[in-house]
Amino acid sequence: MADSIKSEEGYSIKPQKYTPALDTSEWPLLLKNYDKLHVRTGHYTPVTHGCSPLKREIVDYIKYGIINLDKPANPSSHEVVAWVRRILEVEKTGHSGTLDPKVTGCLIVCIDRATRLVKSQQSAGKEYVCVVRFHEALESAKKFTQGLETLTGALFQRPPLISAVKRQLRIRTVHETKMIEYDENRHLGLFWVSCEAGTYIRTLCVHLGLILGVGAHMQELRRVRSGALSENDDIVTMHDILDAKWVHKNTKDETYLRRAIRPLESLLTTYKRIVVKDSAVNAICYGAKLMIPGLLRYEDGIELNEEVVLMTTKGEAIALGIALMTTAVMSSVDHGVVAKIKRVIMERDTYPRAWGLGPKAMEKKKLISEGKLDKYGRVNDNTPTSWKTSFVDLSASAISTKDGPSTSSAAVPHANLVPTAPVASTQSTEDQEEGTILTKKRKIDDDSDIPTGESKPKKEKKAKKVKIKETSTEKKMSDDEKDIEAEESSEKHIKKKLKKEKKSDISEQETATTVEGEKKEKKKKSKEKKDKKEKKSKSS
Repeated sequence: MADSIKSEEGYSIKPQKYTPALDTSEWPLLLKNYDKLHVRTGHYTPVTHGCSPLKREIVDYIKYGIINLDKPANPSSHEVVAWVRRILEVEKTGHSGTLDPKVTGCLIVCIDRATRLVKSQQSAGKEYVCVVRFHEALESAKKFTQGLETLTGALFQRPPLISAVKRQLRIRTVHETKMIEYDENRHLGLFWVSCEAGTYIRTLCVHLGLILGVGAHMQELRRVRSGALSENDDIVTMHDILDAKWVHKNTKDETYLRRAIRPLESLLTTYKRIVVKDSAVNAICYGAKLMIPGLLRYEDGIELNEEVVLMTTKGEAIALGIALMTTAVMSSVDHGVVAKIKRVIMERDTYPRAWGLGPKAMEKKKLISEGKLDKYGRVNDNTPTSWKTSFVDLSASAISTKDGPSTSSAAVPHANLVPTAPVASTQSTEDQEEGTILTKKRKIDDDSDIPTGESKPKKEKKAKKVKIKETSTEKKMSDDEKDIEAEESSEKHIKKKLKKEKKSDISEQETATTVEGEKKEKKKKSKEKKDKKEKKSKSS
């Protein structure tokens, strides 16, 4: 650093030993205490793409935004979230854990891209303030505090009857409890509780009544903190959101809406940070792992398999990742995977594509365009020897290991690069060469003996071919026999059908004759009756 000093001649620069440190304690969101991060390198090319989370355009600001909402009593959490979606006219909204209809307090509503953080926020810790009603008077307020102290740590809980969840016994941890107030006249108690996600405070109140021997139930509940945000962190009501949207729509004033909505980075301030180069950002958005060359800065105390947040130099969250290196390893290695991606937050192509721009990749593209490599970048007849010897085709080596050892040098161009120990052979090199020439010049019939110059894998292949031919002839024989059997069975089947048809015809004829006979008898009887009636009428 240097100081500019005004002298008689003009301004001069004076060298200085001391370099003043940056004070980043008041920088926003993920950039807070940026100067305290470990520096791997300071060399990178900044890009004009992207911007600070607080300075995004209003459309992107809403898209990457969250709302710390004060949920009103009576409507359900899903109803409230649906109303927010309709008011803000966005595609998606989600929330950080359901609250019962009568419960009020913090409900984090995530908008569009921020919905990717919903899962992580649902599993985060919660804090509540609860009013409990005891069925009988307690001896003193001290009993109340003692009862609360016993209900800390891992507790067995079964969801209450009202809940829509399966009533299954589960273990939930209560981290801390604190008595705020106790009213002896009305048998009411007020307490604060910090607990794991999924803890039922209603069940906790019932258990408290059982422990104190008087019985109790929950009267009122308010969530004070959900994950990283509490009710003191710019909490807003439904009316605030409605008014902010109306002001923006009619007056084009963004300030009210920007106050109501916060950037999603405010949920990630508790995570350990890893700063990524601008050239590596888009590759991570497409799902690539973060490698050491893309690392700029990293936080102290990162452990293996710990969940971390990958961020840009401008303070934008790129993705949530799982660390595959500790802080100590990151500072000591030159290559390797730093973190794998768990959930991508940033939209693709926000930053420019920067993969395939290295010297090797550019040379490969040039050879493909000239026709010296095929369209997949594989070696062909026109490939220069310098490329064959220097470039290691991992896909080709994988194929060659599957097929077995190959004799040609072109199949494995990098074989000479790796020094190997000499292998003891039973034959001389000349005999091996003759054997290979023989196999190339003349074709050998399958029935003839295999020459001695051939290698074991070739012998095995030819033996397999012979076996395959034998099995195919056997199959053909068996197929002919099957056809004959099928014909015989079909003839028998036809004969049986004819017999059945004859029998059915005979039975039909018999039934027809019997029906006709019955009809004739009925007609005769009816005629006889008519004749008798006529005779009687005449006689009368």
